[in-house]
Amino acid sequence: MITDLALSGLLDHARTDARGVGAFNVVLLEHAEAIVQGAEQAGLPVVLQISENCIRYHGGLAPITTATRAIASASTVQVLVHLDHVEDPDLVAAGIDLGVDSVMYDGSRLEPRANEIATRGLADRCHAAGVAIEAELGEVGGKDGVHAPGVRTDPTDAAAFVEATGVDALAVAVGTSHAMQTREASVDRELVGRLRAAVPVPLVLHGSSGLSDDELRGAVRAGMTKVNISTHLNGLFTRALRDVLDERPDVVDPRRYVAAGRDAVAAEAARLLTLLHG
Repeated sequence: MITDLALSGLLDHARTDARGVGAFNVVLLEHAEAIVQGAEQAGLPVVLQISENCIRYHGGLAPITTATRAIASASTVQVLVHLDHVEDPDLVAAGIDLGVDSVMYDGSRLEPRANEIATRGLADRCHAAGVAIEAELGEVGGKDGVHAPGVRTDPTDAAAFVEATGVDALAVAVGTSHAMQTREASVDRELVGRLRAAVPVPLVLHGSSGLSDDELRGAVRAGMTKVNISTHLNGLFTRALRDVLDERPDVVDPRRYVAAGRDAVAAEAARLLTLLHG
């Protein structure tokens, strides 16, 4: 049974135990099915993330969110549904109405003070509805921005932002970047430790697809709690589909090849959740 501020509770416990929680993005409905299957295999909780880009692809928030919530609620393990990188405050409100467990409001394109004010207002709205909220300082990139190589979050600034906004989790820049297709990035573990000591809420690592297993373990041990992974799983999904189509060019039933992608993501989700849990 999911309780109010379920994400906050899950992450707070993981932070105390120095364990990581996997947060994986849903692109197609098969992603949600695969990730939940992997979580059940691992016997561990997971966060299903729906980005604003995903919402645009599906033509609206309700279809993909309602279906994802149905898959989550049928699981034998704790599965939370989270809106990721939402820039439109109206989508935050719509997500609350649809029953999501948490949202990540992305005010990074705003000036710092405007971001702080907007985030504070949405945090109040989310908390009144029993929904947790994640935010970030600056722009989380791969699109350059705050998570581009060399950019780092200042612990003093991070602590002040959390105090001013009341958010439940904070995405920080410590060396990763979005959309990496190779696992060759590294995390500034010394900085993670200082952020962990300065910031009273769980830290979130975006762009984690670019990290090796050792780097993922190291990031969690240093103090990261919520670990977002998308591109890495999408690569496995796509390669599995391509293998089937290359071997069987006569196949026209999409279930034949999409199922291969779903199986590949399920296996890797289970492995990653176990790795992050420690």
